[in-house]
Amino acid sequence: MSGIRVLVAGASIAGPALAHWLRRRGAEVTVVERAPELRPGGQAVDARGVTKEVIRRMGLDPAVRAACTQTIGAHSVDADGTVLETFRVDDDGGDGFIAEIEILRGDLSQVLYDDTRDGVEYLFGDRIAELTQDADGVDVVFAGGDRRRFELVIGADGVHSALRAMVFGPYERFVRHLGHMLAYYSVPNEFGLDKWLIEYQESGRSAGLRPIQDATRAMAMFSFPAADLDVDYRDIAAQKRLLRERMAGFGWLTSPILAHLDDTPDFYLDQVAQVVMDRWSNGRVGLLGDAAFSSSPMSGQGTGLALVGAYVLAGELAAAGWDPEAGFARYEARMRSFVEANQEIAQLNARSREVTGPEEPGPDFTGAWFAELVERAINGVDLPDYAGVPDSGAAEIHSTATDPVSD
Repeated sequence: MSGIRVLVAGASIAGPALAHWLRRRGAEVTVVERAPELRPGGQAVDARGVTKEVIRRMGLDPAVRAACTQTIGAHSVDADGTVLETFRVDDDGGDGFIAEIEILRGDLSQVLYDDTRDGVEYLFGDRIAELTQDADGVDVVFAGGDRRRFELVIGADGVHSALRAMVFGPYERFVRHLGHMLAYYSVPNEFGLDKWLIEYQESGRSAGLRPIQDATRAMAMFSFPAADLDVDYRDIAAQKRLLRERMAGFGWLTSPILAHLDDTPDFYLDQVAQVVMDRWSNGRVGLLGDAAFSSSPMSGQGTGLALVGAYVLAGELAAAGWDPEAGFARYEARMRSFVEANQEIAQLNARSREVTGPEEPGPDFTGAWFAELVERAINGVDLPDYAGVPDSGAAEIHSTATDPVSD
């Protein structure tokens, strides 16, 4: 069956990545995004292990690498800037703390949009206002007034997914806060930053700077404990006040970095949160990426989950003849262990940032168990080649692993 109509909510990373694969499998794809345009900047996101293979199969490896931050390593420092520990981009075969593929979220979003814009319908400045599904399709009313029918609807609209709330239940039912907040924004590079990420941590808080492609600027990063603290993720002024309050008196370069807070064009702050769900589908509506299984930035693998999930979801739906029950079930079967490993790593990393005493030691990351967990989080999902499933893309697809999921 070709020409099946699929609506995807969200145009950050998971949504356009899914649009890429759905289009190659023969679907007619519409992506709706409530923002008026793509959001720039954001945190640096990484591609490790099996995610790099997905990017290669998309035919986007050159474009992604060309947009990378060019970071060559990271230094942890003390309050005086003295280097305490160093990590290099070639550690662990390029899959270490600083990955060989590291790119700003907004830059990756632009690469994916540029790749799909000619074959996918994008509706910016709109959203799903109403949704009703039956055995054969989904009737959608858009906030702009348009009414349309699709065979499938996929929510790829992030941790605060409006589609998830509409179909599966309220935010509080699925979101688990890990007790921290993260903030990112770009600043003038008046700090002499040159291809090295620098981070200072003390008493559960951290401040850092990382390079971006524009060498005249840098990306500022902050984290601080915030158990049970809620903040309106659309109230930017309140978020900036909160950041100033929580980072007041912090050492290193914190004060001059905060001095640029009101002038930055791309401020972002949110809780470190995971999304935990028993199922990622309901009838003809499914979820992908952070909307379904956010692992939080503490895992370093949120982008990997989105890109791998997009490949698997489109492949399984097409392999099932676009039958949602069968396609969604196999998508979940393939992805669940991969997701859980990344969520566990994020929980451990969040715990490691907590202030503990001698009787409350933090996680021990030196054991073989942790190395095994990391391997499962980076490579713990198989990528079928979906032989026999339509693929209109030019990139060659080669199977890299056996298929452990039975029909």
